[in-house]
Amino acid sequence: MTKKIFIKFLFIMIATFSFINIYSQDQNNFELSKNLEIYADILRQLNLNYADDINPGELNTIAIDALLEKLDPYTVYVPESRREDFELMTKGEYGGIGALIQKQGDYVVISEPYEGFPAQKVGLKAGDIIYEINGESAEKKSSSDVSDKLKGTPGTSIILSIKRYGDSTLQDFEIVREKIKIPNIPYFGMVSKDVGYINLLQFNPQSANEVKNAFNSLASENELKGIILDLRGNGGGLLNEAVDIVNIFVPKNKLIVTTKGKVSSNTSVHRTRNTGIDTKIPLVVLVNNNSASASEIVAGAIQDLDRGVVVGEKTFGKGLVQNILELPYNSKMKLTVAKYYIPSGRCIQAIDYFHEKKSDSLSNIPDSMLVAFKTAGGRIVLDKGGIEPDININGRRFSQISGDLYAQNYLFKFTNEFVLNNDSIASPKEFVISDSIFNDFKTYVENNSFDYKTETEVLLDNLKKSAEREDYKDALKDVLAKLEEDIIKEKKKDIDKNRSEIEEMLKVEIVTRYYFQKGKIESSLVGDPEILEAIKIINNQQLYSSILDGTNKK
Repeated sequence: MTKKIFIKFLFIMIATFSFINIYSQDQNNFELSKNLEIYADILRQLNLNYADDINPGELNTIAIDALLEKLDPYTVYVPESRREDFELMTKGEYGGIGALIQKQGDYVVISEPYEGFPAQKVGLKAGDIIYEINGESAEKKSSSDVSDKLKGTPGTSIILSIKRYGDSTLQDFEIVREKIKIPNIPYFGMVSKDVGYINLLQFNPQSANEVKNAFNSLASENELKGIILDLRGNGGGLLNEAVDIVNIFVPKNKLIVTTKGKVSSNTSVHRTRNTGIDTKIPLVVLVNNNSASASEIVAGAIQDLDRGVVVGEKTFGKGLVQNILELPYNSKMKLTVAKYYIPSGRCIQAIDYFHEKKSDSLSNIPDSMLVAFKTAGGRIVLDKGGIEPDININGRRFSQISGDLYAQNYLFKFTNEFVLNNDSIASPKEFVISDSIFNDFKTYVENNSFDYKTETEVLLDNLKKSAEREDYKDALKDVLAKLEEDIIKEKKKDIDKNRSEIEEMLKVEIVTRYYFQKGKIESSLVGDPEILEAIKIINNQQLYSSILDGTNKK
């Protein structure tokens, strides 16, 4: 083929592809216009001719939600009525009294007031029952109904009529709402003589500055040998905060994350912008199944740059970028526009939402078939969706009896009794559940007819139904009766068999009443397996180095 013919052929190919692209785009535009016209006419016809009155706004929201449901779960429509809740999710702040609530029976109860916020400052306590709000009965109101009434413009006041646990009289509390900002870092401190700890709850504005300040505070007041950054349960947030948090521990101009989208404006490279605060100190990042998005960027970048050790469970696998778009009439849309790629080139997204068959495909593919990437130091890391820890530690899994004691509020209600009879307790690190407290709890549970259904009992019920249906009931009567008797006998031992985890849950519940959120975290760290593993790694420089250079055999 001559050069002249080749150039001509190339020109034809380019023109052909351009035509196809333009034609495809024109087709999309036509389909969009056509269907918008059809949709608008359907809504108009319903409004004019339907047999009963309709609510066009409500129908429209349902239609939009159904449309977006076909995409990914992070692309959502936010009507004006849900803006406040959306602001809370994205900024971690709202106007209100600063307390967690839950429905118990016919009323909503204060379950946890935040320290330093209006509810706690006026004296509201966990266990307080909300009987009236501004003179209106709260009986049979849902938690969301009560929450809506508690929220409002900062500076406005609200009067709650409260029945305190152990008291039969109502007390009125006038509370002035404030701007409630959920702390990005609810707790930081030392978990051993020379290992510091920072618990980061979310990636909201100022998160990076707060992590930097916490680190500087720990470093200036202690001879730090290492630092633990806890991202367990952190669902993510702002991308720039994640980059700046990594920047605390790595030098300037390091690639942290790349976003790649269909539109060029949504494709960008994010590097560290500042000189690192401490680029040498041993670092352990804790993650679990609920660490997502920005948490995965931090953990993944630290791993890919061989800057620290990641410990815990495989992360959630949310590698999709969202932008907030303003829509007419004070509504918004959170729209997925790109994917995250961490320094090694891995995409942290686990589930493919963009094809006809949505599946968590990466989790079921053998390691031998996965794409291999390399860290800065040459370690092999696989594209599994999410971040696979360097050291895997399964999170604590609680037994069914523990879950039911929690779900049925036995831990909560016993703690109400405990607080009524105890003005103070030891510090969060020192408080333990004594034999006396545990026996009191057992007595409380027995006296209040606690019951729950085990998986074995469910299977036995199904077996009985099958035996009756297949006419084996009489033949198996004695066997089934004996099984039921043995199950009941074993169930009575469950509370003692699972004493250690029940004690742990009860300890945290009690400590929270006296020391609030900071105390809750501080107490829960005592004996925490991931914390103990992190301290062990930091205190063993040879182990730490072998993990980062890939010579450690797990």
